[in-house]
Amino acid sequence: MIDLKLIKENPEEVIARLAKKGKDAKEDVEAIIRLDAERRALIAETETIKSEQNKTNKLIPQYKKEGKDTAPIFAEMKALGAKSKAIDEKLREVETQLQGFMLGLPNMPDPDLLGGGKENNVPLRYFGEPRKFDFEPKNHVDLCTDLGLIDYKRGVKLSGNGFWIYSGIGARLEWAILNYFIDFHIGNGYQFMLVPHMLGYECGLTAGQFPKFQDEVYWLETAEDERRRFMLPTAETALVSLHRDEILTEADLPKKYFSYTPCFRREAGSYRADERGMVRGHQFNKVEMVQYTLPEKSDEAFEELVGNAENLVKGLGFHFRTVKLAAGDCASTMARTYDIEINIPSMNGYKEVSSVSNGRDYQARRGMVRVKRENGKTEFVHTLNGSGLATSRIFPALVEQNQNADGSVTVPEVLRKYLGVDVIKK
Repeated sequence: MIDLKLIKENPEEVIARLAKKGKDAKEDVEAIIRLDAERRALIAETETIKSEQNKTNKLIPQYKKEGKDTAPIFAEMKALGAKSKAIDEKLREVETQLQGFMLGLPNMPDPDLLGGGKENNVPLRYFGEPRKFDFEPKNHVDLCTDLGLIDYKRGVKLSGNGFWIYSGIGARLEWAILNYFIDFHIGNGYQFMLVPHMLGYECGLTAGQFPKFQDEVYWLETAEDERRRFMLPTAETALVSLHRDEILTEADLPKKYFSYTPCFRREAGSYRADERGMVRGHQFNKVEMVQYTLPEKSDEAFEELVGNAENLVKGLGFHFRTVKLAAGDCASTMARTYDIEINIPSMNGYKEVSSVSNGRDYQARRGMVRVKRENGKTEFVHTLNGSGLATSRIFPALVEQNQNADGSVTVPEVLRKYLGVDVIKK
């Protein structure tokens, strides 16, 4: 969440920066300032009553010693207790409202980002050239079907639209891609974590997906006495909670993690003609990178994550571009995002295969992830994440960009040691 002190001291800046994300935050910011003032007044009133209770309570032994009637004192204590209880209830109500407004505000975009949505995204650089064919190329759905890589029909039969089955050498190719990603990150010094696929509410809250987007995940039905869980939409949701409610040391940072998981998304399932097959789905495989860093190392960590994503795509031999997102196209929780977009020939455009984002201290504040400096000062860390990578668009791009005139697909060199073949054919 956004620093409350910043909201109170620079409300106009907060309102202006959130406006670049398309969020009119004026009323919310005013409510936060008002509720915080009310909360502070109630706390002060509570402290005054407690002081009065202590003074009055000290009179009881004195009155008894002097033989005075203590009934008035007990009556006053009862009245003070009732007043204190009423204030405590009001304080809880105000704090709940304040917390609701604080959790509802998106992260502020970095000052250098353009306002608006996708129309203001800026391509920063391109790598390679689009594949040019001297024959009529097939789309990935036909290629995967003809080569027996993907069973779309039975995927739908098992689970409905937005699901597919990797079959035979297709399953092995998917696994080869994931192994390539995993070995790459291990080689870069990231710690491999296999996290639970079912998470508790606090994970979604820390990541910033809850409460606003809590209906966009798959919730599991549980008995009333069981902990409610949801299927993770990305490993980021788990990894940014690893150090929830912890105080790290400077020597602990940076923490560099990655995880492989299937990802489960309710919002998937577009039925546009150019997004057939596995380009959008309710379940897909992804390797996710996450870093916890010192604030002054945040920008450096961001560039490292972007470089990692770009190098993975380069290794596969793809033509791609790196795009700086406008404020309104960044996720609600993120201050900055670069997308790595690859070319899928049949789609006549670019599709995102990695989003690398800097959340600054937004998630750390929600999850109380702090660092104790050598000088004794405690502050919030910065969290960053990036896809490294998702396979559901890598796979279609791979078969389309590497197809041959005879319908076979040439396997990228980096995958051959995992797959054991150079060419996939009937």
